[in-house]
Amino acid sequence: MARALAMISGGLDSILAAKLIKNQGIEVIGICFRSYFFNEENAIRMTKQIGIRLEAIDFSEEHLGIVKNPKHGWGKNMNPCIDCHSMMMKYSGELLEKFNADFIITGEVLNQRPMSQNRQALDIVKKESGYSDKILRPLCAKNLNPTQMELDGLVNREELLDISGRTRTIQMELAEKWDIKDYPSPAGGCKLTEPNYSIRLKEVINRKGDITKKDIDLLKYGRHFVTKNNIKIIVSRTGDEGEELKKILTKEDIVFFTSKFNGAMVIIPEGNNPTEEDITLACRFAVRYSKGKDEESTEVKYGNALTNFKNVRSVNAITQEELDMYNLNN
Repeated sequence: MARALAMISGGLDSILAAKLIKNQGIEVIGICFRSYFFNEENAIRMTKQIGIRLEAIDFSEEHLGIVKNPKHGWGKNMNPCIDCHSMMMKYSGELLEKFNADFIITGEVLNQRPMSQNRQALDIVKKESGYSDKILRPLCAKNLNPTQMELDGLVNREELLDISGRTRTIQMELAEKWDIKDYPSPAGGCKLTEPNYSIRLKEVINRKGDITKKDIDLLKYGRHFVTKNNIKIIVSRTGDEGEELKKILTKEDIVFFTSKFNGAMVIIPEGNNPTEEDITLACRFAVRYSKGKDEESTEVKYGNALTNFKNVRSVNAITQEELDMYNLNN
């Protein structure tokens, strides 16, 4: 029996491509990728619906490198889709021998995404993967030249599809036909496609250059501000978010909170070197997002996370005008 490795993003298209090949009597093993910006959560849920095995591959560090400096540039936000897909195909190609598989399948659809899935982009991805003769795109195969797998009769070309463009009508019909009900919105699993997240990521890359996993984890939470001295200030939105932030913090982070009023947790993350002006500003953020915001002066305690806070300042709340000045498009 022939065997294929299906690149599973966790979205609908990739699982339909896998199902289409499985229906030809070919064994399919799902391959998904884990990075700092997406994981296998959706892929696990999707592969269960069509009954195929799933292998998760962590390529976080290498992927971060292309996010910071993509050869083919970013998409609308910080998503380097062409470079990302090429890297995924390269990894998948290297796994062919390990899993004794014959070829790779993907859920790409010609012209579905104007920048990353036009004909030129699809060709670039195949070529730069190093495994161009092993890649099959079942959903749009009839719009492309036959692959060697089709010419050799390993795959029946007549049972492949000719989907093109941005409409998803055919995919929705197939999902209903094959009883695939639980699927996310397109690109729903990748943080790099989110505008606000991308703004935060670009700012921390520009400010620090050599960013860490902790820097990236902090981007998921709170309101983000940057002072005129280029110091990052993070303000938690909810109590639950504050608890999640506490799991990330270390003694190198500075934490601020109002001592007599309930309010948000404010953080200046490690790697920043705040001036006295920045410390006062962070205290004023803590007041602004507390129940003491209307007081003429409110006490704020602060210090390094996971220690006893011995520092105290009494300040007034930051104004809306100042918020707008420092706001990182939250």
